[in-house]
Amino acid sequence: MFSSSDPRQPSQALGTASSSDDSIEIDLLLSQSWNKPLWKRLLEDLRDVISPEKLPPLQLTSRPSNVGMLIGDRVSLPWYRTIFTNLGDVIMPETLPPLELESRPIDVGELIADQVAHPWWTSLLRNLADRVAPERMPPLELTSKPMDPGFASGAMLLPRWSSVISTPKVFLPDKPKPQQGFTLTLPKPAPSKAKPDPREVEFIHAVESDLKRDLRRSLFRQRVWICLVGVEILVLVGSLFWWG
Repeated sequence: MFSSSDPRQPSQALGTASSSDDSIEIDLLLSQSWNKPLWKRLLEDLRDVISPEKLPPLQLTSRPSNVGMLIGDRVSLPWYRTIFTNLGDVIMPETLPPLELESRPIDVGELIADQVAHPWWTSLLRNLADRVAPERMPPLELTSKPMDPGFASGAMLLPRWSSVISTPKVFLPDKPKPQQGFTLTLPKPAPSKAKPDPREVEFIHAVESDLKRDLRRSLFRQRVWICLVGVEILVLVGSLFWWG
């Protein structure tokens, strides 16, 4: 609703069009309600909570369609409700009416979901059967003539690297020749070993102890997670044998 004191009318908020369709001005600025003080908005929200505006009943011009439970409602359900629902679907699945096909079905083979749903030993047996007695396919019918690269001898010719590289060539200088005569070489002085700072040594020991403690904790967490994964795998395998 726009009052008479509101300088922004609906026509101005949505855009004003002149007599020609080419000149259309679109106003993307926010309405004046966004510039209200905080206490006014709080009072309006409190008034809407205490005495909400009574709207007329909603009139639907189209027939609603049943889409089932929305995703937001499914996410808001507690975890124990989903567990009980899944157990109920496994024990007593819902009996659906027969599917009515309006078009001719096309054989696409086994779906990926059905392949994943099979136990692991079935895929192992299938792979062994394919190795022992592979399926014989009909000969491939080529619709085009294979291309002849022109090498009658069958040898593969490789280009030189010098012809492939596009960078400029760099010639390294020759090694210097040893000079004739005697050269005097003085021994290099041994580097003086400075005494380490005790504060630096203490800091290094503290960092090393913290690193060892973090490694022990990470190793413990890794073992715990591996045990949990093993227990979950055993439960899944047991459920497959139990319900299978």
